[in-house]
Amino acid sequence: MKRIIGMMICLLVAAGAVSAQKYVMVIHGGAGTILKKNMTPEKEEAYKAAITKALQTGYDLLKTGHSSLDAVEAAVRTLEDNPLFNAGKGSVFTHDGRNEMDAAIMNGKTLQAGAVAGVTVIKNPISAARAVMERSEHVMMVGKGAEQFAREAGLEIVDPHYFWTPERWDALQQALKEDSVKAAQGHAMAEKLGIQNRDNKFGTVGAVALDKDGNLAAATSTGGMTDKKYGRVGDSPIIGAGTYANNKTVAVSCTGWGEFYIRNVVAYDLSAQMEYKGASVKDAGKAVISKVGALGGDGGLIALDKNGNMAMPFNTEGMYRGAITQDGKIEVYIYK
Repeated sequence: MKRIIGMMICLLVAAGAVSAQKYVMVIHGGAGTILKKNMTPEKEEAYKAAITKALQTGYDLLKTGHSSLDAVEAAVRTLEDNPLFNAGKGSVFTHDGRNEMDAAIMNGKTLQAGAVAGVTVIKNPISAARAVMERSEHVMMVGKGAEQFAREAGLEIVDPHYFWTPERWDALQQALKEDSVKAAQGHAMAEKLGIQNRDNKFGTVGAVALDKDGNLAAATSTGGMTDKKYGRVGDSPIIGAGTYANNKTVAVSCTGWGEFYIRNVVAYDLSAQMEYKGASVKDAGKAVISKVGALGGDGGLIALDKNGNMAMPFNTEGMYRGAITQDGKIEVYIYK
């Protein structure tokens, strides 16, 4: 009997160990109307491979003693360099046919942060955000000023055509046609044609990480919304809205309809619920996404707390996302 009880205790301990898996990095590649029926096996595999590569890139740095900041920057750079994602190389086009990118990074240990917005020639905006954090007294730089700063910091500058991809260009042309229908026939006709369901606001990428010293970091990068106008900036580069990290609580990177994330101060609200209410990262994550949904917004986020617990809530059809554990086990998901 004692032997049986002992075996049961061992099994319970083992089960607890599995459920208490410690994660060291979580990544997202955007949320939105991502349906399996619209995805080819080849493209699905390409997305999974890209997320896996980003996770492995960050993990390799963490494993060799690099900081969480190094890990999230490196992971996001791999996604910026991949045209599958709406950041860097794969950024969507504005109404005027330009690629305008935003990015932010935050150090959970010091609460230092850096961001750039509306940049058009910086190959890796996330590295520019880190440069703003570490090489200036500012938090955010925008447009031409941010680009001048990046040049002086020695970051790689490219011709704007580098960001051009046929898929994003075609998406802009479709959006412009739909704008014409709305202008000519009004919103009622647009609704009949299903135009109000156009999914042109998602695709941000981001990473959160926890290093061996217990330091958290978050990084987010985006090309914004297809057909965006008038210098629009979303939540990604706004500290506390789309990006936040604090060693006391959690690191957060958001993706979705940015205006709603700004109005709800989503990333900071998640941290505050953990700090002031004692909420778990999963409960706080669900709560803030519910707030976004209640106002009519949609999207998702990734969050990693100081103990290595993670959450990936979203209220869309899918979100490209993945995580890696302390022992290197990779998990990648796309659909609900």
